[in-house]
Amino acid sequence: MKRQIDDERFPEWRPFLDAVQRRRPDAGTWCEAWTVRDVVIHQAGNAEELARVLGAHLEGEPVGTRGFEEREAPLRALNDADLWDAFHDRMAALNEVAVAADGVSPDTDVAWTGRTMKVPWFAEHMREELVLHGWDITGDCDTRTVFQAGLAEPWMTSHSVVAVGRPLLAKGAKGLRPGERIEARLRVAGTDDVLLGAEADQTTIAMAEPEGPATLETDAAARVLLLWGRRPADGSRICSDAGPEALGRLRRLLSGY
Repeated sequence: MKRQIDDERFPEWRPFLDAVQRRRPDAGTWCEAWTVRDVVIHQAGNAEELARVLGAHLEGEPVGTRGFEEREAPLRALNDADLWDAFHDRMAALNEVAVAADGVSPDTDVAWTGRTMKVPWFAEHMREELVLHGWDITGDCDTRTVFQAGLAEPWMTSHSVVAVGRPLLAKGAKGLRPGERIEARLRVAGTDDVLLGAEADQTTIAMAEPEGPATLETDAAARVLLLWGRRPADGSRICSDAGPEALGRLRRLLSGY
């Protein structure tokens, strides 16, 4: 009998499985250069590492976070059936660790990839990965999917900014010239702006009250996609009068991991 995964704790889990099972493993996705199989490998590695790091912290024996290649290489060697079983097993393990973490103060900091994350963010981060990479598989073809709805949820924006913001800007910032600086406001009506700042050696990202002109205005789901280096299929969802040079620099900054 397979170990269980709580649908209430990870409500995007079953929709993600359904999206994967409707496509061939070698089918392309909106995550550039990745197939569906690559996405599953990445997700299995994420679940394993989140469970390993949080579980070790709960046991009082902290461990460092492994890089993507180290955690994913063994998974790439599996055939499709074994990879599928491995993904389920690692999600179940993360579920068990998340349950054990319920008794820990939510303000507890745990080391994770050169920064710290609060204990509840570990399960939340896996949810974010399921939403984002679920969209990578389905795209904008059906606006009623749980992934479209999830991208628009306020917690997706706050997690992307607070828990993942600095890594999301690191790759793009490396392309800046010495002395070059980018500042931008990403606005969604009725919510706080996402305020970005980047130089070659440092970046900032935060939520801020709307003030002055925005660099671009869009909807909540499209803003999350932009933060993760994606873009909606319908370009009219993004509006701006900042000009092509400013928008081009912003898009190069927002290139994802």
